[in-house]
Amino acid sequence: MALPLLTYKPSSQNQRVKSFGTADLNEDTPYIYRVEDAASPAEIRDLIWAAYRQVFSEHEILKFNRQITVETRFANRSITVRDLIRELAKSEAFYRLVVSVNNNYRLVEICLKRFLGRSPYNKEEEIAWSIVIATKGFSGFVDALLDSEEYTNTFGDFTVPYQRKRKEGRPFNLVTPRYGEDFQEKAGTVTTDWRFTLDRYYSAKSLQRRLPEGDPRKFSDMAAEVNTKRYYAQNIPASSIDYLNKVPRR
Repeated sequence: MALPLLTYKPSSQNQRVKSFGTADLNEDTPYIYRVEDAASPAEIRDLIWAAYRQVFSEHEILKFNRQITVETRFANRSITVRDLIRELAKSEAFYRLVVSVNNNYRLVEICLKRFLGRSPYNKEEEIAWSIVIATKGFSGFVDALLDSEEYTNTFGDFTVPYQRKRKEGRPFNLVTPRYGEDFQEKAGTVTTDWRFTLDRYYSAKSLQRRLPEGDPRKFSDMAAEVNTKRYYAQNIPASSIDYLNKVPRR
Protein backbone atom coordinates (compact mmCIF):
# COMPACT_ATOMS: atom_id res chain seq x y z
CA MET A 1 0.00 0.00 0.00
CA ALA A 2 1.37 3.41 -0.97
CA LEU A 3 2.14 5.76 1.88
CA PRO A 4 0.40 9.14 1.96
CA LEU A 5 2.47 12.26 1.43
CA LEU A 6 4.18 13.27 4.65
CA THR A 7 3.31 16.68 6.03
CA TYR A 8 5.90 19.45 5.86
CA LYS A 9 5.87 23.14 6.64
CA PRO A 10 6.26 25.41 3.57
CA SER A 11 8.90 28.08 4.04
CA SER A 12 8.57 31.63 2.73
CA GLN A 13 10.08 31.60 -0.73
CA ASN A 14 9.61 34.51 -3.10
CA GLN A 15 6.94 32.72 -5.14
CA ARG A 16 4.70 32.74 -2.05
CA VAL A 17 4.88 36.54 -1.71
CA LYS A 18 2.20 38.62 -3.39
CA SER A 19 3.18 40.65 -6.42
CA PHE A 20 4.56 44.14 -5.95
CA GLY A 21 3.30 45.35 -9.33
CA THR A 22 5.99 47.01 -11.41
CA ALA A 23 8.71 45.47 -9.23
CA ASP A 24 8.09 42.14 -10.96
CA LEU A 25 8.04 43.59 -14.48
CA ASN A 26 11.73 43.33 -15.28
CA GLU A 27 14.05 41.14 -17.29
CA ASP A 28 13.59 38.30 -14.83
CA THR A 29 9.85 38.08 -15.41
CA PRO A 30 9.15 34.94 -17.50
CA TYR A 31 6.96 34.96 -20.57
CA ILE A 32 3.89 32.85 -19.80
CA TYR A 33 2.75 30.48 -22.56
CA ARG A 34 -0.99 29.79 -22.52
CA VAL A 35 -3.17 27.90 -24.97
CA GLU A 36 -5.68 30.73 -25.12
CA ASP A 37 -2.92 33.03 -26.40
CA ALA A 38 -1.83 30.60 -29.14
CA ALA A 39 -4.08 31.18 -32.14
CA SER A 40 -1.75 30.32 -35.03
CA PRO A 41 0.27 27.16 -35.80
CA ALA A 42 3.48 29.12 -35.21
CA GLU A 43 2.32 30.10 -31.72
CA ILE A 44 1.39 26.47 -31.01
CA ARG A 45 4.94 25.44 -32.00
CA ASP A 46 6.34 28.12 -29.70
CA LEU A 47 4.25 26.74 -26.85
CA ILE A 48 5.46 23.20 -27.55
CA TRP A 49 9.09 24.33 -27.53
CA ALA A 50 8.46 26.21 -24.28
CA ALA A 51 7.25 22.92 -22.79
CA TYR A 52 10.40 21.18 -24.02
CA ARG A 53 12.61 23.88 -22.53
CA GLN A 54 10.83 23.62 -19.19
CA VAL A 55 10.86 19.83 -18.97
CA PHE A 56 14.06 18.84 -20.76
CA SER A 57 16.19 21.93 -20.11
CA GLU A 58 17.50 24.37 -22.68
CA HIS A 59 20.59 22.39 -23.66
CA GLU A 60 18.86 19.00 -23.96
CA ILE A 61 16.40 19.85 -26.73
CA LEU A 62 17.81 17.53 -29.35
CA LYS A 63 16.07 16.07 -32.36
CA PHE A 64 16.14 12.48 -31.12
CA ASN A 65 14.56 13.57 -27.81
CA ARG A 66 11.42 14.91 -29.51
CA GLN A 67 8.10 13.15 -28.95
CA ILE A 68 6.47 13.62 -32.35
CA THR A 69 3.29 11.69 -31.51
CA VAL A 70 2.69 13.76 -28.40
CA GLU A 71 3.33 17.00 -30.30
CA THR A 72 0.80 15.99 -32.96
CA ARG A 73 -1.86 15.14 -30.41
CA PHE A 74 -1.37 18.49 -28.72
CA ALA A 75 -1.39 20.42 -32.00
CA ASN A 76 -4.72 18.73 -32.81
CA ARG A 77 -6.05 19.83 -29.38
CA SER A 78 -6.52 16.21 -28.34
CA ILE A 79 -4.64 16.76 -25.06
CA THR A 80 -4.12 19.71 -22.74
CA VAL A 81 -0.87 21.40 -21.76
CA ARG A 82 -0.89 19.45 -18.51
CA ASP A 83 -1.12 16.22 -20.49
CA LEU A 84 1.72 17.42 -22.74
CA ILE A 85 3.93 18.03 -19.72
CA ARG A 86 2.95 14.66 -18.29
CA GLU A 87 3.82 12.81 -21.51
CA LEU A 88 7.19 14.56 -21.82
CA ALA A 89 8.03 13.82 -18.19
CA LYS A 90 7.20 10.13 -18.61
CA SER A 91 9.10 9.74 -21.88
CA GLU A 92 12.09 7.45 -22.25
CA ALA A 93 14.31 10.42 -23.09
CA PHE A 94 13.51 12.20 -19.83
CA TYR A 95 14.09 9.02 -17.85
CA ARG A 96 17.46 8.52 -19.52
CA LEU A 97 18.63 12.13 -19.19
CA VAL A 98 17.26 12.99 -15.75
CA VAL A 99 15.85 10.10 -13.74
CA SER A 100 18.51 7.45 -14.26
CA VAL A 101 21.43 9.75 -13.33
CA ASN A 102 20.15 11.12 -10.03
CA ASN A 103 19.23 9.89 -6.60
CA ASN A 104 15.69 10.45 -5.34
CA TYR A 105 16.46 13.61 -3.37
CA ARG A 106 18.02 15.45 -6.29
CA LEU A 107 15.31 14.10 -8.58
CA VAL A 108 12.71 15.68 -6.31
CA GLU A 109 14.57 19.00 -6.43
CA ILE A 110 14.78 18.97 -10.23
CA CYS A 111 11.15 17.95 -10.75
CA LEU A 112 9.80 20.56 -8.34
CA LYS A 113 11.74 23.19 -10.28
CA ARG A 114 10.63 21.89 -13.66
CA PHE A 115 6.96 21.11 -12.89
CA LEU A 116 6.01 23.42 -10.00
CA GLY A 117 8.34 26.30 -10.85
CA ARG A 118 9.94 26.52 -7.41
CA SER A 119 12.71 25.03 -5.28
CA PRO A 120 11.95 22.57 -2.48
CA TYR A 121 10.97 24.32 0.71
CA ASN A 122 13.25 22.26 2.93
CA LYS A 123 14.72 18.81 3.46
CA GLU A 124 11.45 17.57 4.90
CA GLU A 125 9.70 18.18 1.59
CA GLU A 126 12.45 16.36 -0.30
CA ILE A 127 12.07 13.38 2.01
CA ALA A 128 8.28 13.42 1.66
CA TRP A 129 8.36 13.36 -2.14
CA SER A 130 11.22 10.84 -2.25
CA ILE A 131 8.99 8.44 -0.32
CA VAL A 132 6.38 8.90 -3.06
CA ILE A 133 9.00 7.90 -5.65
CA ALA A 134 9.96 4.86 -3.59
CA THR A 135 6.36 3.67 -3.15
CA LYS A 136 4.65 4.75 -6.39
CA GLY A 137 7.59 4.86 -8.78
CA PHE A 138 8.59 7.81 -10.93
CA SER A 139 5.40 7.68 -13.00
CA GLY A 140 3.28 7.91 -9.86
CA PHE A 141 5.46 10.75 -8.61
CA VAL A 142 4.85 12.71 -11.82
CA ASP A 143 1.09 12.14 -11.52
CA ALA A 144 1.15 13.27 -7.88
CA LEU A 145 2.93 16.51 -8.82
CA LEU A 146 0.85 17.37 -11.87
CA ASP A 147 -2.45 16.48 -10.19
CA SER A 148 -1.59 18.34 -6.99
CA GLU A 149 -3.58 21.31 -5.79
CA GLU A 150 -0.55 23.57 -6.11
CA TYR A 151 -0.07 22.74 -9.79
CA THR A 152 -3.79 23.12 -10.52
CA ASN A 153 -4.04 26.49 -8.80
CA THR A 154 -0.82 27.82 -10.35
CA PHE A 155 -0.81 26.52 -13.92
CA GLY A 156 -4.02 24.58 -14.50
CA ASP A 157 -4.60 22.67 -17.72
CA PHE A 158 -3.62 25.31 -20.25
CA THR A 159 -0.41 27.01 -19.03
CA VAL A 160 3.17 25.80 -19.45
CA PRO A 161 4.95 25.72 -16.07
CA TYR A 162 7.52 28.43 -15.52
CA GLN A 163 9.90 29.59 -12.81
CA ARG A 164 7.85 31.70 -10.47
CA LYS A 165 9.33 35.06 -9.44
CA ARG A 166 12.98 34.47 -10.14
CA LYS A 167 14.95 37.08 -8.22
CA GLU A 168 18.41 35.54 -8.14
CA GLY A 169 20.35 32.73 -9.71
CA ARG A 170 20.04 31.31 -13.18
CA PRO A 171 16.78 29.87 -14.55
CA PHE A 172 15.89 26.37 -13.42
CA ASN A 173 15.76 25.04 -16.96
CA LEU A 174 19.46 25.85 -17.43
CA VAL A 175 20.57 23.60 -14.57
CA THR A 176 21.83 20.31 -15.95
CA PRO A 177 20.62 17.24 -14.08
CA ARG A 178 23.59 15.04 -14.97
CA TYR A 179 26.29 16.46 -12.71
CA GLY A 180 25.28 15.79 -9.15
CA GLU A 181 28.08 14.95 -6.74
CA ASP A 182 27.32 11.24 -6.84
CA PHE A 183 27.20 11.22 -10.66
CA GLN A 184 30.47 13.12 -11.10
CA GLU A 185 32.46 10.12 -9.93
CA LYS A 186 30.92 7.92 -12.65
CA ALA A 187 30.84 10.29 -15.62
CA GLY A 188 31.27 13.93 -16.42
CA THR A 189 34.16 16.35 -16.19
CA VAL A 190 35.79 14.53 -13.28
CA THR A 191 36.56 11.47 -15.38
CA THR A 192 36.72 13.05 -18.84
CA ASP A 193 39.34 15.65 -17.97
CA TRP A 194 42.59 14.91 -19.86
CA ARG A 195 44.59 14.61 -16.64
CA PHE A 196 42.35 11.82 -15.39
CA THR A 197 42.43 10.24 -18.83
CA LEU A 198 46.23 10.07 -18.73
CA ASP A 199 46.16 8.61 -15.26
CA ARG A 200 43.47 6.13 -16.27
CA TYR A 201 45.22 4.68 -19.30
CA TYR A 202 48.92 5.10 -18.63
CA SER A 203 49.56 4.75 -14.92
CA ALA A 204 50.56 1.34 -13.56
CA LYS A 205 48.23 1.75 -10.59
CA SER A 206 45.26 2.34 -12.84
CA LEU A 207 46.21 -0.65 -14.99
CA GLN A 208 46.31 -2.89 -11.94
CA ARG A 209 42.92 -1.54 -10.85
CA ARG A 210 41.31 -2.44 -14.18
CA LEU A 211 42.59 -6.03 -14.20
CA PRO A 212 40.05 -8.68 -13.17
CA GLU A 213 40.58 -10.80 -10.12
CA GLY A 214 42.84 -13.75 -10.77
CA ASP A 215 44.62 -12.16 -13.69
CA PRO A 216 48.32 -13.18 -13.60
CA ARG A 217 49.34 -9.62 -14.47
CA LYS A 218 48.18 -8.54 -11.02
CA PHE A 219 51.08 -10.52 -9.57
CA SER A 220 53.74 -9.31 -12.00
CA ASP A 221 55.48 -7.19 -9.35
CA MET A 222 55.61 -10.10 -6.91
CA ALA A 223 56.91 -12.42 -9.61
CA ALA A 224 59.66 -9.95 -10.52
CA GLU A 225 60.94 -10.04 -6.93
CA VAL A 226 61.38 -13.83 -6.97
CA ASN A 227 65.04 -14.87 -7.35
CA THR A 228 65.15 -16.96 -10.49
CA LYS A 229 68.87 -17.85 -10.22
CA ARG A 230 69.31 -21.61 -10.24
CA TYR A 231 72.16 -23.78 -8.97
CA TYR A 232 73.42 -26.34 -11.47
CA ALA A 233 75.90 -29.28 -10.97
CA GLN A 234 79.54 -28.66 -11.81
CA ASN A 235 80.46 -29.26 -15.41
CA ILE A 236 82.82 -32.31 -15.06
CA PRO A 237 83.61 -34.39 -18.18
CA ALA A 238 83.13 -38.15 -17.88
CA SER A 239 86.69 -38.86 -19.07
CA SER A 240 88.15 -37.28 -15.96
CA ILE A 241 86.33 -39.58 -13.52
CA ASP A 242 88.28 -42.57 -12.15
CA TYR A 243 85.55 -45.19 -12.09
CA LEU A 244 87.83 -48.06 -10.91
CA ASN A 245 88.82 -46.34 -7.73
CA LYS A 246 85.25 -45.30 -6.98
CA VAL A 247 83.85 -48.85 -7.23
CA PRO A 248 83.75 -50.35 -3.72
CA ARG A 249 85.90 -53.42 -3.09
CA ARG A 250 84.27 -56.70 -2.06
